[in-house]
Amino acid sequence: MTSSSDHKLETALPGHLDHSKIMKLLGYNLAQASIPTSKLFDKHIGEVFQLKRVEFSILMLLSSNPEVTAKQLSLAINFAAPHLTVILDKLEGRDLIVRVRGEKDRRVQYIKLTEAGAQLAAQIDAVADTMEQEALRYLSAGERGILFELLKKIAVHRRV
Repeated sequence: MTSSSDHKLETALPGHLDHSKIMKLLGYNLAQASIPTSKLFDKHIGEVFQLKRVEFSILMLLSSNPEVTAKQLSLAINFAAPHLTVILDKLEGRDLIVRVRGEKDRRVQYIKLTEAGAQLAAQIDAVADTMEQEALRYLSAGERGILFELLKKIAVHRRV
């Protein structure tokens, strides 16, 4: 049995179709929620700063973690090393990152932000603080906290 709020949600989704058989699936709900957040990202960061979501994530991770290896980045964003290399090459070509050999172990290569990369990271961080407010405006502060806490719980166990 569906509640009236479930029915309102189903009819509010594009196409006005019955989504009841797939609304119980986490992946479907995440995909539906990613539609407005992806549009907001593209509008506020992607188009303005010419960045893809993965590039944004890398810049934010580098701005928070000064000593990062490519392997750590690969694990953090779940990108295979060859794919990550292509993205890092692009960021390096834009003078946003540099690769630096480790002083103690020359086999280790660290990825670091350049001055331009650090400035861009600061700019996009400021934009990111407010860009999702439009999508989250329908949730109370408590609901936002619960949403993020539950998503973190799922993400922590991503060894699937």
